[in-house]
Amino acid sequence: MKEFTGYKRGVNLGGWLSQTEHTTEHYNTFITENDIRIISGWGMDHVRLPIDYELVKDNDGNDIEEGYTYIDNCLEWCKKYNLNMILDLHKTAGYSFDEDANSFFYSPDLQVKFIELWDALAQRYGKYHERLVFELLNEVVDDKVEDTWNGIIKKTIPVIRKYAPTIRIIVGGVRNNSVLCVRGLDKPYDENIVYTFHFYEPLIFTHQKAYWVKKMTEDFETDYPCDLDTYIEQTEKYLPAENGEFYDTIRTKNADKEFIRTSFADALKTAEERNVPIYCGEYGVIDRTSVESALNWFSDMHSVFEEYSISRAVWNYKGKDFGIIDGHYSGVLDKLIKLL
Repeated sequence: MKEFTGYKRGVNLGGWLSQTEHTTEHYNTFITENDIRIISGWGMDHVRLPIDYELVKDNDGNDIEEGYTYIDNCLEWCKKYNLNMILDLHKTAGYSFDEDANSFFYSPDLQVKFIELWDALAQRYGKYHERLVFELLNEVVDDKVEDTWNGIIKKTIPVIRKYAPTIRIIVGGVRNNSVLCVRGLDKPYDENIVYTFHFYEPLIFTHQKAYWVKKMTEDFETDYPCDLDTYIEQTEKYLPAENGEFYDTIRTKNADKEFIRTSFADALKTAEERNVPIYCGEYGVIDRTSVESALNWFSDMHSVFEEYSISRAVWNYKGKDFGIIDGHYSGVLDKLIKLL
């Protein structure tokens, strides 16, 4: 399988230029040059930078120059501290993975806005192809739009290639970039395409006590590793709308390292068959688990990543209920960093 060189171990900067209140004060304080210095000091080789459409475009599709300056700053800081960068369009006009906003996939006008945005980004940043990668869109949720999404990818890549003929471009499948949906992506447009997936399984463990999940309670707790049947029972109670098909597909006795390895198998096979690098753009544990269980999970993830030479970026550096520098991991941060 082709490796995603230069992007072996990374950290997400979620909550800075995406999934946030879009104000100058927030942009200037949430992430600074010192944070990039810290990440570099951990031995990471890249950051994944999520951005929202509204950072750089207004409702009429006009450029917001101030928004671009924060991307510019991150690029310069990464250069200074020898980090590569992934520019991830986390939300686009008419689409948000975490809200009931799906009109993008049914609106030619919104799709034009999407392609025009990538045209603008490619013109500005395509020249940094040696240390920058583009990620077209974060977490397409609805599997019914799989064919439409493949069609949008096919239209967008040639636009980028006009300005950035060799820059690597990351694309992910439906069901929130499910590891089980990598195969649903079309065969790569060219040799500089990277497939991505996100992995938070078992979701009942990594999202326990998540206040935004319907039917989840504040007092629910579960540990890792655990027998899979227990996780399935807990999922049916607290996450009834989630993961039924996942557990129908992935059946191991326990949710442990073998469960992770089995979950990755089809995506790895697809990448091997198509000679495409594969990248886990997000993985992490909510800051409401026991630290011991979280470290167990990160240890197994690290082991499988290393076994198959899978590039990855942990979610999340700071905040968003998954922050690794926040208080939850303060006593074990050095140990955690070694497991990323």
